[in-house]
Amino acid sequence: MSGHSKWSSIKHQKGVTDSRRGQLFTKLTREIIVAVREGGNNPEANFRLRLAIQKARDNNMPQDNIERAVKRGAGETEGASLVELVLEGYGPSGAAILVKALTDNRNRTLQDVRNIFSRSGGNLGESGCVAWLFDTKGLIRVVANDLDTETLALEAIDAGAEDVNVEDNQMEIYTKPEELEAVRKALEERKITIASAELAIVPKTTVELEEKAAEQTLKLLDKLEELDEVQHVASNANFPDSVLEKYQLAV
Repeated sequence: MSGHSKWSSIKHQKGVTDSRRGQLFTKLTREIIVAVREGGNNPEANFRLRLAIQKARDNNMPQDNIERAVKRGAGETEGASLVELVLEGYGPSGAAILVKALTDNRNRTLQDVRNIFSRSGGNLGESGCVAWLFDTKGLIRVVANDLDTETLALEAIDAGAEDVNVEDNQMEIYTKPEELEAVRKALEERKITIASAELAIVPKTTVELEEKAAEQTLKLLDKLEELDEVQHVASNANFPDSVLEKYQLAV
């Protein structure tokens, strides 16, 4: 799963670059709005909203933006109604791809996603065709640098983590969704700097891709991520290091 985890880390780095920050804030705003509409505007009583606000802060979203998003979700300001959309399909190599979107126009977003799949050599499938290949997990990223990763991994597991992956100087800590906040808090109490913490869609198993298919699949995934309405894109593709090295240079 090394190639998949490395892609996940590169994607995270790509999402927080200045060139993508405006688009990222749009996605974070949508997540806060829907979280408020689903469970109310009190973060203490709304788990999804707590996570959405914390993710926004992790990405240096201004507090004014966060407050406006909460007010819009609560109906205090006007805005189009957003609906959640889960779309499933396959890349040009047959790798499974799952797309989660928040949109004010279901048909437009469906058509946009369908067009990207077809133009990239993939195809959009029926509901449920690949969702069973993924789990929802809590994902905490830590920049390891000079940290003792073995000790940190043991501390994370003691705090409730299910699994830990170390790739270069990045550490990915996986938890049950309901344990995400507790594990994050435990690590912060140990003075560990958290790069990000979120609910992530994680493949149960991965499929190996050859170089050409990997490049095509990465382009497809990138095009999907570029849609403002798309919040999350997940795949069970495992990418060769040679392809990821080229991909990282383009970040």
